[in-house]
Amino acid sequence: MVPPQPAYPVPPSATPSRRAFGWSLALTILLGLWIVLVVVVPHAVVWLIGDALVIEGRSVPTVVWLFVSILTTLLTGVPALLLAQLSPVPFARTAGRQWLLTSLFGGLLGVARLVPLTYHEVYLALLAALAAIAAAIHTTVTGRLERRDPPDRWMFWLSLAAGLLLLLPWLWVGALGGAVESVLALAAALAVGWLATRPLLALTGRAATGRNPWGRAGLAGLLAGVGLVPLAAGVGEPAVQLLALLCVPPVAFALAALRSKGEPSVVALLTPVLFGPLGLIDPDETSLILGLRDGLFWGAVGAVAAGVLAVLAAIAVLVAFRRVRWRPWLAAAVAAAVAAGAAAVYATLGQPGLAGERLFVVMREQADLSGISSVGDRTERVRQTYERLVATAERTQAPLRAALRSRHLSFTPFYLVNGVEVDAGPVARQWLASRSDVAHVLLNPRLRPLPAAAPPMRGSVAAPASPQWNLTLIGADQVWSRYTTGKGIVVGSSDSGVDGTHPALRGNFRGGDDSWLDPFGGSPTPTDSNGHGTHTLATAVGAGVGVAPGAQWMACENLPRNLGSMANYLTCLQFMLAPYSPGADPWHAGRPERAPQVLTNSWGCPAVEGCDLYSMRPAIDAFAAAGIFFVAAAGNTGPRCESITDPPSNYAATETIGAVDRAQRVASFSSRGPTPDHLQKPDVMAPGVDVLSALPGGGYGYLSGTSMATPHVAGVVALMWSANPSLTGDIPRTRELLASTARPLSAAGTICGTPTDTVGAGLVDALAAVRAAVALNPSP
Repeated sequence: MVPPQPAYPVPPSATPSRRAFGWSLALTILLGLWIVLVVVVPHAVVWLIGDALVIEGRSVPTVVWLFVSILTTLLTGVPALLLAQLSPVPFARTAGRQWLLTSLFGGLLGVARLVPLTYHEVYLALLAALAAIAAAIHTTVTGRLERRDPPDRWMFWLSLAAGLLLLLPWLWVGALGGAVESVLALAAALAVGWLATRPLLALTGRAATGRNPWGRAGLAGLLAGVGLVPLAAGVGEPAVQLLALLCVPPVAFALAALRSKGEPSVVALLTPVLFGPLGLIDPDETSLILGLRDGLFWGAVGAVAAGVLAVLAAIAVLVAFRRVRWRPWLAAAVAAAVAAGAAAVYATLGQPGLAGERLFVVMREQADLSGISSVGDRTERVRQTYERLVATAERTQAPLRAALRSRHLSFTPFYLVNGVEVDAGPVARQWLASRSDVAHVLLNPRLRPLPAAAPPMRGSVAAPASPQWNLTLIGADQVWSRYTTGKGIVVGSSDSGVDGTHPALRGNFRGGDDSWLDPFGGSPTPTDSNGHGTHTLATAVGAGVGVAPGAQWMACENLPRNLGSMANYLTCLQFMLAPYSPGADPWHAGRPERAPQVLTNSWGCPAVEGCDLYSMRPAIDAFAAAGIFFVAAAGNTGPRCESITDPPSNYAATETIGAVDRAQRVASFSSRGPTPDHLQKPDVMAPGVDVLSALPGGGYGYLSGTSMATPHVAGVVALMWSANPSLTGDIPRTRELLASTARPLSAAGTICGTPTDTVGAGLVDALAAVRAAVALNPSP
């Protein structure tokens, strides 16, 4: 019997041979693997390089990301175009065409990365605009989608349910930014979802043939997943795009399993998944400098969980298609149930609320502190400094505060630097910057909460039985036996906190209700969530490990997760100038007579934290006027020259400290001068490599950095002022003695300005400095 002929006979030349089909299939598979490799590897490598540069105090120019987008578009788009034009197999041609489109779309979205990282709202707005314009043009050019069947209403609800399911991990691990930021993130997610719709429908539709739904969904998911890779790479600032690459492509399997026939269904599925990394992860908090258990870790957890849920959702859908007769009301009920579950997860396990960035407004007029340094009584100097700062800030901020209240903008005023932290975004920033009484407006980043805090560092080393090399190198042990241990001096520390129960520190805490401040967690007793603050303070005054173990200490937490801001730092510094009890008004309840004599500061405020070169100078000048000795770390961005740039290390009034090892060699990481203002820095050097000190939990451990070197000098000043109380508050004479008694160091190999820009005056010598201090006022 002769079989019936088709209504439209296919010419023999149009039917690909089995060999041609095999080659086309192999080339399609290879091209898919190539696209994934070429997109993922450059983005990951450039991010790693950029993050390493951030740790060194530098950054990758934004144009590099544009170059990466263009390069990946060319390397993926050209082979896709060749496959689309040359393959004799229809599904391979379709794959080539749609992969070409998504490569072009991903490259277009990458243009938004020209926006600096600190302008996140602007980035999101540009991303949404680019995606929406491209989607509108593509829709207009291609016309209406051809559909064999009308779209099912129940499919939209089921797609939305699947999308909300994939959002669940993000609601657990992430947190929203500001209101405007969140709305823009949702708009960007919607626009990108719309942009991806037609290529995805074409890819899943071409593979939607065959009798086996599992094989059909698998093939369609692979084709569409490859198409989503370049698109996901264009979404989000570093390293948010890496998180998108983890969670967005697997959504293709859920999409294929749903067999969506309409654009709204695809948008409903993709938008929640895209909103996860865009709206709930702050790109400022994805740097490894924050630690291995911070924002990037939790973002990766959310991305992997979302990807796994996408595959599980695809499996569930395939099973449900065979066993459930779907109706719109049933699909809508499922979507409502998932939405209720998402709300419950967000309210109970997540971090509800808004945690957007703020602004710091620096007033044009700063306090005039001239003449205060000539006041003989040190306590009176501090009091006059405090009162003059407060009076100037109250007078000059009054009009601005009234304007902020009239616009219903919340704010926090500061006096140490005459400025105001404002809870507002880029629109208000333009208005604030235009005011005549405002000098400039800085970004003031705010950390978003995490599901769980990283555990603090713990020490595995036992308490030392004798003074360690760092103490004997500078002669601190000889000072104890001949002169003093620092009795009568209080050292203040602004850092990650302090473990007040540690054996090295619990005996010399000053006590009272004004010696400890935790502005973030509100802990009533000294605690340390990291360990950095415990280590540095113990190096200054800790029993058995500190330079001045007889001195007392007070502390404030300004770095809960190693990312600060102007407001963070000033909150603690104001507490140091005029301590106050918890909950009291720092403007009028401050106790300047309780201010410490010496401050150790193992932190810096780089641009990513909102500071510019001069933003904190009024604060450091105020401490100098008050007679409070201010010591700060030079930074760990060496051996690069001119790397002492982050406040407060770059100011003339700061005693800036570099680091050496036990062989008295300059540490490679120790930042070098000169400063941007051509000041010779650092001032002196101190041990900063493998320094043993206290860590939370009662143990001890070794750490390296100029952070470790800084408290050595704070301890030496405490010894000097304890040995000669008449020198207390005389900062110029004290700095002169530190420099003149420092041990010369070799600056061999350096190319930084002069040798002083690498080694300062040399290695601090506690014994020589104390001997010189005592000689100024010899006992009768």
